[in-house]
Amino acid sequence: MTGTSPALTPPAEAIPPVRHPDAPAPGEIIGSHYEHCFGCGGGQPHGLHLEARAGEGVNVTAEFTVTPDHQGAPGLAHGGVLATALDETLGSLNWLLRVIAVTGRLETDFARPVPVGTVLHLAAEVTAVHGRKIYSTAVGRIGGPDGPVAVRADGLFVEVKVDHFIDNGRPEEIRAAMSDPDQVRRARAFEVNP
Repeated sequence: MTGTSPALTPPAEAIPPVRHPDAPAPGEIIGSHYEHCFGCGGGQPHGLHLEARAGEGVNVTAEFTVTPDHQGAPGLAHGGVLATALDETLGSLNWLLRVIAVTGRLETDFARPVPVGTVLHLAAEVTAVHGRKIYSTAVGRIGGPDGPVAVRADGLFVEVKVDHFIDNGRPEEIRAAMSDPDQVRRARAFEVNP
């Protein structure tokens, strides 16, 4: 992406990303990290319901269909919803590294309007890792994986421990998530990186 801010440019000592041996297999759908996540959770009636698919390297693809619930201007996707789709796609990359990470910075460019009813084809990849920082980039295209670019983003994710969510989330949601066996299973998948 051209014009990336210095905060999103990996330092010279950053290293190339390495796909974790226990990462989802290429072609496998990366499951929701939380049922009530607006981006990927099935428990949100007006959420994006975004499903990312693992690629061959440290990359993913996803599709997002813009519905009338996602519009800002009449008949067009809301820019914040498009940024959320990019953020969710970038966040799914962390499954390939087997780390828990949160968005530290997201820089989004909007190249063209995205009409309601459009299927946005998203592709994202990790470009570098430096300590707890994960640098990545994503693009959303209209009409297919090779269609015209509608949106693009560069992201900086920061690796955190599960305590980040326990310490900062609302207690009732934390208790509900920790009593959900599927949620506990997903959290334990990352225990390989204590």
